Amino acid sequence: MAVDHRARLAWVVLLLCLSLTVVAGLGAGEGNLADPELRETFLALRGWRLANSMLAGAALAVGGVMVQGLFRNPLASPSVLGTTAGATLGGIVVLVAWSGLLAGSLPEWLPRELLIPVGCFLGSMGALFVLLAITGRDPGMVTLLLSGFILSSLFASLGGLLVSVAQEEFELGRAVVAFTLGGVEAKGSLHVAASLPWVLVGTAMAFGWGRALDVLLSGEEEATTLGVQVALVRRWVIVWTAALTAAAVAMAGALSFVGLVVPHALRPFVGVQHRALVPAAFVGGGVFVAWADVVTRWIPTRSHVPLGVVTSLVGAPVFLFLLARASREGRAE
Repeated sequence: MAVDHRARLAWVVLLLCLSLTVVAGLGAGEGNLADPELRETFLALRGWRLANSMLAGAALAVGGVMVQGLFRNPLASPSVLGTTAGATLGGIVVLVAWSGLLAGSLPEWLPRELLIPVGCFLGSMGALFVLLAITGRDPGMVTLLLSGFILSSLFASLGGLLVSVAQEEFELGRAVVAFTLGGVEAKGSLHVAASLPWVLVGTAMAFGWGRALDVLLSGEEEATTLGVQVALVRRWVIVWTAALTAAAVAMAGALSFVGLVVPHALRPFVGVQHRALVPAAFVGGGVFVAWADVVTRWIPTRSHVPLGVVTSLVGAPVFLFLLARASREGRAE
């Protein structure tokens, strides 16, 4: 089957899954939609929950496409830059400070729901600033990878320290742990409003840099010969990946495997060209996380299952399957 035929089939499947996702996202959950007095309330709550999950998944998947193109490695994910851990740490800091230093000192006009998105963006941008300060204006791939790995470990350790401190207060401890494990059950319109512009602009930038990333797949030296400003592309890809990651964490917490699995799974069907892969990843990532959220509502348990747990339980086996298949195909060649 030619690539264009596989791409058409992939888009048919994606759009079908998107339609089913909207129906399932609005229909699944506690509460009876047959009750006319509560139907609008339930649909509004589930609608914003659906919007948050789909936008978070889209942001992570598009970020994964850019990072994999930048490193020329389908096994890369947005977390390798350290910005995911930075955004998570920023959210944890805001939660802890809100119950302590900021308690009672916030102006009345400031919506409390915006505190976590602001913390996530500040954390992600702070991690980006540290990364660029360490690596310089024109970092090499190995330097970027090692610096991002070390920063991720550092920020994760600091976040773990704050999580331990937060356990001294029961409600705060629960809130912090729930945030780190991921979830969209308490997210609403303000989270979408705060993150949507970053997701849309970041996706547009990923599409705009698509041709340059295509050329980079053949190597930095050849890309430079063909007129691509490698350092400029690398720097802006990192910046917008950080913005997309911050938006995703603000809406859904720290989710694993989305930015890794979705682009890797779509590439055999839509091809390796980024201008074809970015929109497919946008839709595919949104569908993946939204369905994971639906699964959390279907699991028969008294306590809520975190969204990040479901994405990992689904994403890890899928990724291992894709990796094993690619390995078998490589040996066959």
